[in-house]
Amino acid sequence: MIGELISLLIVVLVLGVVLWLLMWAIDMLPMEGPFKQVAKVIVVVIAVLVLIMALLNFLPVGHHFLGC
Repeated sequence: MIGELISLLIVVLVLGVVLWLLMWAIDMLPMEGPFKQVAKVIVVVIAVLVLIMALLNFLPVGHHFLGC
């Protein structure tokens, strides 16, 4: 259990650094305003999906999500 928590912490830290670097890179690109906003939203959505997938690893095997 402790090993899983440490691996989750590493995933969250790496994801945070990658998210920060991508946001910085998007700000440095010479794009118009709306394109920057769309790019940032896409990056955040992908980061949230990766975080959700990392958290789903904590569900016990055979657990039925939302009672389905």
